[in-house]
Parts: sequence; C-alpha cells; structure tokens
Amino acid sequence: MHLSQDIKPISYLKSKTADVINSVNENQRAIIITQNGEAKAVIQDIKSYENLQNSLNLLKLIVQSENDIENNKIISQESMFENLEKKLFG
Repeated sequence: MHLSQDIKPISYLKSKTADVINSVNENQRAIIITQNGEAKAVIQDIKSYENLQNSLNLLKLIVQSENDIENNKIISQESMFENLEKKLFG
C-alpha cells in the first residue's frame, strides 16, 4: 500500500470519481476514503473483491473442517467414497 497515494478525502472522491474508479481498476490497489480525517470506506476493483471473498470462503471451510476434526465429526475416506458412489450410481 502506498499511503500517500491510496488514502483520499471524500472531497477528492466527489470531484474525481471517474479517476478513482479508473485508478483502482488499472493498478488493482484499494483506495481508502476518509471523512473528517477518519477512514470511512474502501474502494477496490471487482476482481480483487471477488478474490478476497473467495479467499474468505476458503478460510471459513478450513475453520469448519478443523472444528469437525476437533469434535470427532469425521468419517474415513473409504466410507465417504462408498456413500458418494451409492448416491451417484444407486
């Protein structure tokens, strides 16, 4: 992050909205918008946002899996494939 370039006041966003959108799409760096000197919003390109959401979803799955292991909610790989074959092929 380049703080001098990536933090802008809301007045900048109001006057240069198209430039801000073009910038985040070109360089794929988020821009932090401030209001009254406090960070209030983040603007980022859609691809980076989608990647972030996908990463968060994967992390959630990992946490759920770890919880299942800790709580002994597991089945053997062999059982899992047997169940899957029964469901797919009757």
